[in-house]
Amino acid sequence: MNIPDNLRYTKDHEWIRLEGDEAFVGVTDFAQRELGDIVYVEIDTVGESLDQEEVFGTIEAVKTVSDLFMPVSGEILEVNPKLENGPELVNEDPYGEGWMVKIKVSDTSAVDDLMDAGAYEETL
Repeated sequence: MNIPDNLRYTKDHEWIRLEGDEAFVGVTDFAQRELGDIVYVEIDTVGESLDQEEVFGTIEAVKTVSDLFMPVSGEILEVNPKLENGPELVNEDPYGEGWMVKIKVSDTSAVDDLMDAGAYEETL
């Protein structure tokens, strides 16, 4: 299973990659494997400021629908436009082309409180 060292992780299997005060968020390799074939990603929270652990969207697989949770508080700046016509990117490249949202992080130090790769791996 792929768990990159340069990311931080949540107990709900989201990852975050901080770039200055902005960050990319997606679901982990473990999450996409558990969900199975992703058929739809619904995120209609662009422009909204959400608190940590608030739902920012849903991800639909052949067998289930799951909520997507904010790893830290922030404003949703952008949804990955490639997911509209290619939700399978989440399965194919969860840490790259399959990212979900770009956010403006309210407090970048909150990212440090999330799990590193080793801690996340221990939870699985």
